[in-house]
Amino acid sequence: MHLSYCNDVGYTRTMFPNILGHRTRMDAESGAEYLLLSVIHGLLNGECSPDIRLVGCSVLASPCRDNKMIKPCRSTCEALRKDCAHTFEAIRMAWPYFLDCDRFFASDREGCFDPLVQERSSLSPDEPSTIIQFTHTTNSQMYSLLKRTAAKCSHISRVYSIGRSTEGRDLLVIEFSNNPGQHDLLEPEVKLIGNMHGNEVLGRELLIYLAQYLCSEYTLGNPRVQTIINTTRVHILASMNPDGYELAAAEGHLLNGWTHGRTNAQNIDLNRNFPDLTSVFYRNRRSRHYRTDHIPIPDGYWFDKVAPETFAVMKWIRSIPFVQSASLHGGELVVSYPFDYSRHPHEEKMFSPTQDERVFKQLARTYADAHATMSDNDTDRCGAIFYRTKGIINGALWYSFPGGMSDFNYLHTNCLEITVELGCDKFPSEVELYPEWKRNKEALLSFIESVHRGIKGVVKDVHGNGIKDATISVKGIRKDITTAEGGDYWRLLSAGTHIVTATAKGYSRVSKRVHLPHSLNKAGRVDFVLKKVPLKPDIDDHFFPTTDTWDRFDPYNQFERYSESSVVEGGTERQEKPWWWSYFSQSGISPPNWLLRNV
Repeated sequence: MHLSYCNDVGYTRTMFPNILGHRTRMDAESGAEYLLLSVIHGLLNGECSPDIRLVGCSVLASPCRDNKMIKPCRSTCEALRKDCAHTFEAIRMAWPYFLDCDRFFASDREGCFDPLVQERSSLSPDEPSTIIQFTHTTNSQMYSLLKRTAAKCSHISRVYSIGRSTEGRDLLVIEFSNNPGQHDLLEPEVKLIGNMHGNEVLGRELLIYLAQYLCSEYTLGNPRVQTIINTTRVHILASMNPDGYELAAAEGHLLNGWTHGRTNAQNIDLNRNFPDLTSVFYRNRRSRHYRTDHIPIPDGYWFDKVAPETFAVMKWIRSIPFVQSASLHGGELVVSYPFDYSRHPHEEKMFSPTQDERVFKQLARTYADAHATMSDNDTDRCGAIFYRTKGIINGALWYSFPGGMSDFNYLHTNCLEITVELGCDKFPSEVELYPEWKRNKEALLSFIESVHRGIKGVVKDVHGNGIKDATISVKGIRKDITTAEGGDYWRLLSAGTHIVTATAKGYSRVSKRVHLPHSLNKAGRVDFVLKKVPLKPDIDDHFFPTTDTWDRFDPYNQFERYSESSVVEGGTERQEKPWWWSYFSQSGISPPNWLLRNV
């Protein structure tokens, strides 16, 4: 064996021609396959290395016995591809042809060998199943970590993309549930969003750590984590603005300012880019006939510039019956809650409560009180002083702005979202990441658990069928919610006595008195059975017609342009070469087109 990048394979003799047809060692060393193995660690940011390299070496230079070549095991190749295919997807590289498990590998019956047997034996049996590395992660490392975590815990987790950024990066979500990919009846949905502003990176890292923690602790039998995942569907979008992060990370921790990388690649502040439904609410709140919930998106919104990241998140919010949410930011140490836009447009600091002020304060308190320092009176903070409110504040009372994501969640859907400002340093150094994880871990878990408050139930007809889009109203709170596909609902409420009413078009109206004691630590079950009634014309529909309805979305197909391919003269699609192509194009070898995806 004289191949330097394969000198640790565990055997000393090979033979040529090899499986790939290279007749000599020189042929093997000058091929694109060997070059790929030599740079694979750098290309994949250390992921799946040295496994990829060792398995590749087992094909390029297989061991021999009695002048006969022994092929590597197909089972090892298949396990490697399942675990590592996502690392190639992250850099848009095709799976190497010479790692074709059916073509160049053999079964156990054929007398194959395992190229990773030494790698496995070097691992300590006492080593924990998951080790969280408290480091900053590049975009490709983030995608790889989330996909590896989902693959490791495939029985309780999956990853899915809600869309792409302006520059084409995935907006990747990892989900945890005892039935991933499905909404279970009466199981509440929670979402956590980080890195909305690209230079505010602590929330991004905390959510990546949280995903690894949930996977590992569930597997290790942590009863608290198992209860969370078995009773709640948790969605984590670690980075809503991967393009902005690229700009911020290029400057790094020491040089990064307060604004560089904040916006997306179109220079749009994503937390000012959502439909301003708060102004619509203020204009119409005194009208008896106007809804103060599920406010439709005005058609005029689409005439302005809408970021693809904003569009993707809006579609996501509309497609899943989220109950509560937290958006993680940086620059202060406080939890703020809606409304974020002042009820008087000329007042920049004006208390502007929603109909769910008590519930929002309770949600904010849950996070702030569980955080190590956020609610302390003596915490110095970052300039603003929140000692009177112990680390929470109404958003508009702090500072007012329109087009925020939290206001949109509240006025357009059932979801109640808070904004968590994690600290003064938007881009902390790596030595601060573990201490920050310790400060926030309990707060993140407590916030997820807090969704099991208030009431939940199912609205059915007399035949036991769930009624979708039935309305749940609470007397004294002018904010209704609607039922999900199977007729189930969740209504976050504070302790006390409430009159709750269920209605649906073409059905009877049913009201119930509900008492929620302060000691109740789980949602009370309140079901409704509605009877069919003759459908009468709605006088409000006649006297107050509207062209904007909640179901009307993207009426001008604004986002078709984001799916169009680049076309050059003559009508052929332009094939942009990926960033790693220069590794091979400048080496003098024949270009390995087999590494280009979709070719």
